[in-house]
Amino acid sequence: MIALRRRQFLASTLAAIGSAAVSKLAGHAAIAAEPDTTILRVERRTIEVNGRAAKVFGLLQPDGRPGISTQAGRRFRVRLENRSEAPTLIHWHGLLAPYGQDGVPDLPQPLLPSGQAYDYDFPLDTPGTHWMHAHTLQEQQLLAAPLIVADRADSARDEQEVVVLLHDFSFKSPEELLADLSGGTGMTGMAGDDGTTEMDNMGDMATGGMVGMSDHSMTMDINDIDYDAYLANDRTLEDPEVFRVEPGGLVRLRLINGATATAFWIALGELHGEAFAVDGNPVTPVVGRLFPLAMGQRIDIRVRVPKKEGAWPVFALREGAMERTGFMLATKAGIVQRVGPEAERPAAPLDLDFEGSLGATQPLAENPPDRQDAVTLGGDMATYAWTIDGRAWGRHRPIPVSLGQRVEVTVSNQSMMGHPIHLHGHHFQVVAIDGQRFSGAMRDTVWVPPMHTVTVAFDAGNPGVWAFHCHHLYHMAAGMMTAVAYQA
Repeated sequence: MIALRRRQFLASTLAAIGSAAVSKLAGHAAIAAEPDTTILRVERRTIEVNGRAAKVFGLLQPDGRPGISTQAGRRFRVRLENRSEAPTLIHWHGLLAPYGQDGVPDLPQPLLPSGQAYDYDFPLDTPGTHWMHAHTLQEQQLLAAPLIVADRADSARDEQEVVVLLHDFSFKSPEELLADLSGGTGMTGMAGDDGTTEMDNMGDMATGGMVGMSDHSMTMDINDIDYDAYLANDRTLEDPEVFRVEPGGLVRLRLINGATATAFWIALGELHGEAFAVDGNPVTPVVGRLFPLAMGQRIDIRVRVPKKEGAWPVFALREGAMERTGFMLATKAGIVQRVGPEAERPAAPLDLDFEGSLGATQPLAENPPDRQDAVTLGGDMATYAWTIDGRAWGRHRPIPVSLGQRVEVTVSNQSMMGHPIHLHGHHFQVVAIDGQRFSGAMRDTVWVPPMHTVTVAFDAGNPGVWAFHCHHLYHMAAGMMTAVAYQA
């Protein structure tokens, strides 16, 4: 079975890296935590979506706060307690965790059993807007939360912070959603709600539910799941969160796309914004009212509130569709008016125009690459088999690197869907789009539209075996995942 081949691949790869550091994280249930340890609990909770009760997951501190807000320069000392009924594991998306503390099941850390805990402890040197989420199908059930790492300079700024986590929601289970897409043949290695990881052969899949639209001379497959709702901090536009702001004040929007299968456009409406960081990394500011945000990506936008009383919606527009979610910025006396969950016209597909306009303020040193590699993204809606270099996870070669190398990887998308490609354990710089070189943004997740190529560069300084995959949950579950593996 593919599951066995996947485990064999991992075992052989882990053996190949020999002495690479693997932290020893033992499961336990009763050992006292260190005094400066943050307790984070995986729990079941109930929210209301469109007037219906929905049972979802949560990542909560003991006082009920979701996620973590901390400061760079400290240590990331976190005890993850599993108080749900299912095995799980959490990935610290955006943090440069050492190998063994990254939170990907079997790479190499096992799932955390119900009733047990893992302790994490590593330096926290990556300020920015990050997030945390299950690296299993449980991510669809809102097992995600913000992970904000403030820079020491942030406290000196006279601005209000607004943190928003976007998500897509279905009353169906993620297993049902994947079965609908794949013709009922099941998962391909992603742990489900019960923590199982068995995989079925994808070769005989029937047609999934395609939602396509024409883009010039080619037909793009934009959204493969029509969700029941689109959420901003667990709420729809029927009852949006309202952030009270001061007239004329500065507001820093920390926006996280935690959706499993939905890319958004961030639409500021009447407000002007200045995007100054992506994926937690500073960029030369870009002024605008509309900004793309793919799955897994984050963006920091600074807006100036008008010098008057009022209320201003900030929308997240579903790519290629009319659905939207969002939240409100409103002064104390501002009257919040209801806005509907659909826009007047469909949003455009995400493109690379914004990406091509970005420049890192802290780029990589200008060194030539020691290693250049290329990967090809493939797959289609008809089979719902998504591949890297024509192979699904567990059947391919990892990308080999050596400690100290400057590595460049060119990602070519030969499928008809866009893919947000995420590398664990590193931040990379976008250095070329469709072969045109430039000094782009530092990121950990980059959008690659159909029939385009994006080249990223990173310095190999974190030994281990690191997931490199599409951040569309069901594309990853259906095979679009490989690894960057350090050689001994």
